[in-house]
Amino acid sequence: MEQGHHIANLNEMENPLLWPIFEVLKKHPSGWKVHTLATELRERQLLSCFDSNTEKDLFKLNFLIMNALFQLQETLYPDYFVRVEAMNIALLSIRNKQSSFMIDTNSPLREYYTQWSNYEAEQGEIRRLLDEFWTRYRDFVGSEKLKVGNVTRSKALRVFELDDRASDLDIRRRWRKLALKWHPDRQSGNSEHFRLVCEAWHVLRS
Repeated sequence: MEQGHHIANLNEMENPLLWPIFEVLKKHPSGWKVHTLATELRERQLLSCFDSNTEKDLFKLNFLIMNALFQLQETLYPDYFVRVEAMNIALLSIRNKQSSFMIDTNSPLREYYTQWSNYEAEQGEIRRLLDEFWTRYRDFVGSEKLKVGNVTRSKALRVFELDDRASDLDIRRRWRKLALKWHPDRQSGNSEHFRLVCEAWHVLRS
């Protein structure tokens, strides 16, 4: 019972590749495959080697990207629809709310790639991996350059407009809402606000 609880919490952890992938798809909405997306992310120095065994390294890389795509699909809907297929990845704008684009919650592919237990690693390794990614992404967007000093948990909660009673779910939902609102690749985006939100999330997610 206790082990199942830990796995559930782990499955709720946000994949930090979600936002870099959104940036890539916003600039070039279609024509992506998992391996071309991986090449783009490596060029941004957001990916490294995950396993000394070549086949395992490829599997883990594929898993991380697919997991991020399914999380992104859920985050952006219903404003956008992310088509998640290994050889056909695209970001589609949903102008008509009556559109036929729907998230298939019963998809076996989605079920597999959203379960971190399928990553073939200990939970501690997965958490360390996500921590490393978040640090890289925070540095990538330049949040360490902000004149915000040492951001404490209480300061981070104020950025999120939440109080000390906020649950992990409340924090995660607010993070996705604010990140989507201020992401610089959106028309209404603002890079400085986005960096501050990233810094606050870096504190609150731990």
